[in-house]
Amino acid sequence: MSNRRKPRQSGAGRPTLLSEDVEGRIIAASRTGIAVELAAEAAGISSATYHRWMARGRAEVAAREDGQPPKRDEDPYVALFEKVRTARAMAAARAMANVRRVADGGIVTKVTTRKFRDPETGQIVEEITEDRTAPDWRADAWYLERQHRNHYGKDAALAIEITGLDNSQAAAEEHVDLGALAERLNQTLFAVQYPDPPELEDGSVVDAEVVDD
Repeated sequence: MSNRRKPRQSGAGRPTLLSEDVEGRIIAASRTGIAVELAAEAAGISSATYHRWMARGRAEVAAREDGQPPKRDEDPYVALFEKVRTARAMAAARAMANVRRVADGGIVTKVTTRKFRDPETGQIVEEITEDRTAPDWRADAWYLERQHRNHYGKDAALAIEITGLDNSQAAAEEHVDLGALAERLNQTLFAVQYPDPPELEDGSVVDAEVVDD
């Protein structure tokens, strides 16, 4: 299917509202991943103007990819569209990386330094230990719920075949409350108690002795 441009009045130079300053503020806001309406507000324009600019850039990009000759007066909108698309994609990738870090665990939450005197050398020895987060399945659940909504969304229904012992009952579908199911799973997984690591005195200097077995 070909992409047909809507006829527009030609004009010279960069449009008045879409200045380099406005473009820069839109891009900077988009890099944070905030909603497009808020990015428009940060740039001092209305959301309607923002969407209109993006629509023009998107249409021109599609037309050029379809082999139509470029319209140079649309270049500012093409540049804005491509820069915003890249900025928002990078913001999403950065956020997804943070979700994966939480899901995988191992984030350092506390660093403790213990100093003691080596009884053989008499030198002060520094020992550093780190506390790290445990893997969190809820981060994976969050990802699945949003990226695979049809299968893992809150409104998804689980079809469970319920069959009697004598195989005489017909199969039926049972709608399961996934929120309650997730809460029960959460309580089960976190029912296991893990001992806390021993606390070390931060910055203290103590005498240590080597005890032979």
